[in-house]
Amino acid sequence: MGPITSVAIFLTIWWTVLFAVLPLGTRSYHEMGIEPPPGADPGAPVNPNLKRKFLTTTCVALVLFAILWLVVKFQLVSLPDLPATY
Repeated sequence: MGPITSVAIFLTIWWTVLFAVLPLGTRSYHEMGIEPPPGADPGAPVNPNLKRKFLTTTCVALVLFAILWLVVKFQLVSLPDLPATY
C-alpha cells in the first residue's frame, strides 16, 4: 500500500468515524430545557465538544487504520479469498 493510498484510506476512515462520534454525548437546547440564543436552532447542541470529538475520532481512526494496515501487510486476507457476488 503506497503512501498516497494510505493517506486516502486513513482520511476515509477518519471521516466515517467522525460522523459516528459526532452525536455521542451531545445534548440540544431543547433536551436541556434551555432557551436558545436569538437566531439559534433549538436542536443545536449546547456544547458540542468538537476538540474532544476530533481527538477521539483520530485515535479510533488510527487504531482501525493500523488493523487494516496489518491485515494488508501480512496478507491475512487476500482479495481472491473474499466472497464475490455476481
